[in-house]
Amino acid sequence: MIPILDLGPDLRQHEADYVEAFRRVLRSGQFIGGPEVEAFEREVAELLGVAHAVGLNSGTDALVIALRVLGIGPGDEVITTAFTFFATAEAVSQVGARPVFADVDERTFNLDPDRVEDAVTERTRAILPVHLYGRVAPMTRLLEIARRHGLAVVEDCAQSFGAVYSGDCAGCHGHECVHAIRTELVGRQTGTMVEMGAFSFFPSKNLGAFGDAGLLVTDDSDLADAARQLRAHGSRQRYRNETIGYNSRLDAIQAALLRERLPRVAFDNAARRAAARRYTAALADVAGVVVPEIRDGDVVHQYTVRILRGQRDRVAEALAAGGVETRVYYSVPCHRLPVYAGAGYPPLPVTEQLAAEVLSLPIGPHLAPETADRVTSALARALA
Repeated sequence: MIPILDLGPDLRQHEADYVEAFRRVLRSGQFIGGPEVEAFEREVAELLGVAHAVGLNSGTDALVIALRVLGIGPGDEVITTAFTFFATAEAVSQVGARPVFADVDERTFNLDPDRVEDAVTERTRAILPVHLYGRVAPMTRLLEIARRHGLAVVEDCAQSFGAVYSGDCAGCHGHECVHAIRTELVGRQTGTMVEMGAFSFFPSKNLGAFGDAGLLVTDDSDLADAARQLRAHGSRQRYRNETIGYNSRLDAIQAALLRERLPRVAFDNAARRAAARRYTAALADVAGVVVPEIRDGDVVHQYTVRILRGQRDRVAEALAAGGVETRVYYSVPCHRLPVYAGAGYPPLPVTEQLAAEVLSLPIGPHLAPETADRVTSALARALA
């Protein structure tokens, strides 16, 4: 079976480095906070080009804490996408706000700015875009909408570590481009374009830990200080709890292991793009499948195609029978989950269509060309 993601090659190649990183922490006796966490925060902030990085225990907590420090809570609305993992909407609900779901663009799978504009109300406090599958959301238009309406923006970068924004003026759909905003953003990495960026280091991510781990980044010293307070039970110093916070500190062992992987993430992302482009070239003339556009700044967390004519589930079964593992991200959009039953969410036609069509193929930095060819051949046979 060709797995959806094979972590084995990296673990075998760098096993000695990982073991030594573990030993560093073991010898130090410092398992919560300490020099490994501080060094990782410093190194990742430098790589991303931000002033502050705050290590946390998960990407979900990163979203919750970001919303908390921005003052978002009961009675507020946050516009986001329903075509994502539940943690995005869950974070909004956790702080007592209401997630308002806008539809997505069928080409990019990311928020459609026109639909975001339609969703703004007097209760809207923030926009929460997701850089889905490692493709950057249309940040020029989203930031223009946010500034015009006085809204905060938090980037959900769980799937986009290392992705670089290349602009979205081509997708303005007749709207005037805001050249100054585009110029401001182009070339910046995801997570660094707005107030705060939230990252997940779940093991399957482009930069994956060996368990749960997360990160918040910002250029605002006050926001960073508030996030550090919330991650440690609402205290800045021991036994001086000033607010209700969380136990959301990054383990020193995870920080040490992430430090080993951090210098290789750009190389790994380039390898993912190369594998994705091989897929795209092989599938360009295959009927019944729509391949994603791969741009230089994308990091291809998932290589996700659309299987047309209601054939997705049959094709997935055929691929599994032929030794190719696939996944559906995401078969049930957030607004259709049982937790929001009765919430009165309207249909999202594009989101619901994509949920019935998308299929993610095996991808990763160690996907060999011959393995990629086996996948595309199997997909072509299944579609035939």
